[in-house]
Amino acid sequence: MAEFECRLKQYRQIKDLTQEQLAEKVGVRRETIMRLEKAQYNPSLKLAIDISRVVEAPIEEIFVFR
Repeated sequence: MAEFECRLKQYRQIKDLTQEQLAEKVGVRRETIMRLEKAQYNPSLKLAIDISRVVEAPIEEIFVFR
């Protein structure tokens, strides 16, 4: 399985959003955002796109598979 790195926290903080605020904007629970930031959860394509739009960063910059 490919190694997964998530840079969501950096992009979320640049937009001055809390985990709760981001979760609300993309329609998930805060725990989902927390697990994403710890690279414990791979997002669905829809969720990745929604997050990308909110933080205004390309998906491949937020979610990195090596």
